[in-house]
Amino acid sequence: MPGHDHDPGRFYTVTGGRSRVRENALDLATMITSVTDPAPGMPSEWAHILRLCRRPLAVAEIAARLRLPVAVVKILLSDLLDAHRITARRPTTGPPDDAIPDPELLRKVLSGLRRL
Repeated sequence: MPGHDHDPGRFYTVTGGRSRVRENALDLATMITSVTDPAPGMPSEWAHILRLCRRPLAVAEIAARLRLPVAVVKILLSDLLDAHRITARRPTTGPPDDAIPDPELLRKVLSGLRRL
């Protein structure tokens, strides 16, 4: 759990021997939110993630708080996603296309402002 030395044997145990997630759905900025509370018998890393993510938290922040490598955290998050215990939302890079004003409208507004 948090504060573990960077022991490859520990990482092997935490991830069940896996070194990669099946797909690259999670990046450092992906926001994670828990949708369930920790359950008895659940791996301690899972429980800690669920408690941390009661409010949205980025993958990078989760890794920092757990003091685990991002690759290990991505594997744990992938498992939690598969178990439907968290949601993952990638940040948008900008407004949707329909939210961008028409350039001609912007020119008319600018022209009107200049006349003031």
